[in-house]
Amino acid sequence: MNSPKTNLAAGILLLAMFLMMISSARNDALTFDELAHIPAGFGYLTQQDYRLNAEHPPLIKLAAAFSAELAVRPVFPTDTEPWKREIKDQWAQWDQGTIFLYQSGNNADRIIFWSRLAMILVTLFLGWLLFDYARRHFGGKVALLTLFFFAFSPTFLAHGRYVTTDVGAALGFLIGLISFLRFLKNPSWRNVLIAGVVFGIAELLKFSLILLIPIYGILWLAWVLTRPNQELRERMRSSAQLLGKIVIIGCIGLIVISAVYAFSMRRYPLDRNLRDAQGLLHYQDSATNWALEKATGRSGGECSKFRQAEINLKLLQNPLTRPLGQWALGMLLATRRTAGGNSTYYFGELSGEGYRSYFPIMFAVKEPLALIILGFLALMSAARKKLKSRNFHSIHLRIRDWVRDHFERFSFLTIIAVYWGTSIIAPLNIGIRHVLPTFPFIYLLIAYGICRRLFDRDILLATNLIGTIQNLYARYLKPLPGLILVFLLLLWLGFSTLRAYPHFLSYYNELGGGVANGYRIATDSNYDWGQDLKRLKVYVDENRIDKISVAYFGGGNLRYYFGDKAEPWWSARGPARGWFAISVNEREGAFARLAPGFERKPEDSYEWLREYQPVGRAGYSIFIYKLPE
Repeated sequence: MNSPKTNLAAGILLLAMFLMMISSARNDALTFDELAHIPAGFGYLTQQDYRLNAEHPPLIKLAAAFSAELAVRPVFPTDTEPWKREIKDQWAQWDQGTIFLYQSGNNADRIIFWSRLAMILVTLFLGWLLFDYARRHFGGKVALLTLFFFAFSPTFLAHGRYVTTDVGAALGFLIGLISFLRFLKNPSWRNVLIAGVVFGIAELLKFSLILLIPIYGILWLAWVLTRPNQELRERMRSSAQLLGKIVIIGCIGLIVISAVYAFSMRRYPLDRNLRDAQGLLHYQDSATNWALEKATGRSGGECSKFRQAEINLKLLQNPLTRPLGQWALGMLLATRRTAGGNSTYYFGELSGEGYRSYFPIMFAVKEPLALIILGFLALMSAARKKLKSRNFHSIHLRIRDWVRDHFERFSFLTIIAVYWGTSIIAPLNIGIRHVLPTFPFIYLLIAYGICRRLFDRDILLATNLIGTIQNLYARYLKPLPGLILVFLLLLWLGFSTLRAYPHFLSYYNELGGGVANGYRIATDSNYDWGQDLKRLKVYVDENRIDKISVAYFGGGNLRYYFGDKAEPWWSARGPARGWFAISVNEREGAFARLAPGFERKPEDSYEWLREYQPVGRAGYSIFIYKLPE
């Protein structure tokens, strides 16, 4: 497959992905996290003030704000109560987002669209970079198959449209790995500089990219231990030189982080910055301790947290280290948020502890079943080849040789193992998106395994007619059943994804009950993030409903879209009358059985709704009832 045709095919796949994302994003209401991220980006860009959304780094939010600012030029109000009040909890950012988007005379839908367009472009860039890397290292067939998995992934099609940091994290891990592997192969000062800048950019995309540090450490150790024909003294000298340059890479990264944060908080008053930091740290400590006590009966390490906060505040007080102090504040907030967990609906149960099976199960039901089967086939093919060799002597030497000869694939496995390991043991289970950064590497490994099984054939030199026939059979006929099977699985994969359009966020595969019933397994950003509010408006208009009560979870705004037709409702207000709509996330959380030790107020359980059945749905994530008047 020559390069021009391969590039053309890749362009077609990315164009198809773009059309699916851009057309479906128009009718999706603002999701829950976007209501905080979009105003925060405008705060950094137009006010150079970092008081909003400190728990996430700025780069994705800046890109979204830059796109919307160029196209829309909205009014960003700074005379609002949420902007002026000292930050004592996380809710000021959502309150400011509501005022900015829906109550300041701005066209909310235009701001949302242009902000999301930047995210779509980031997703397409990630796809092209993944394709280009795979083509250069594994060939055109592997690259195209990898890109096909990426372009038709419901998870990327869903989250690649939203102003959130998960796809940015996937980009960060990919560019971080590419630049670091290039440095290991050629540790020139030019590659040190590139790797350092890329490391800094990656850390500005999502705080989970801090895992690049242990990943780099593992890769450095594996690299120096598997170099052939080196005496001990030479190995120690070269490894020390590499390690010294890796430290320099980290220092360059810190300079990049400082520069971007310095821009984003240039007009953020120092005294206000310090008070906000103290308020956020106190709030997060309280929330984390409450969650840990609920889950385990013990609180977090107060002395350790106090020392961390003290160091962070000292960094903020020094003008030279203040940008790094703000970055460190966000890192502290993010890690404590992860440690504290979140209320999780999972297989009919509500818990705050998290589940070890959560991410493996969610991957099995949220990605197309055809991909899971292809992954299983690739794994079985690799295992069969290893067992077929029947050489189990000196296994440590064989592992060393495999790592040395297949260092890229070893790197992919390292990222997957480290990221999944930390995600599985953490109690924060609110969406498959939290392991999304590993998906490109999983796709590449599956594509490599499938292509190697189908196309990597030993062709012998033919000296007679029988040899020629054997070669023709090995090259064209023997792989044919496998090619047909893979082709049919790819058709199934594409059809399964297209059938879910435009409801990619709510996608579950056939094993998970499909788009209509996947909510029975897990909700939140797996199914209902508030994206169907505008579709509820269409339902209300088409059915000529004059008044509807709505229990809504998400970033949309009832008054902005419905005017006086919709009234906010919640369980404690008592039974609603007439038309009533409720987000799946709200309903399942209220109806779920409680895990041991988890509490829910009786007035929040929607007992008055249990005896009724919905008469309709807006999209898939909002149930609609016709209750007695």
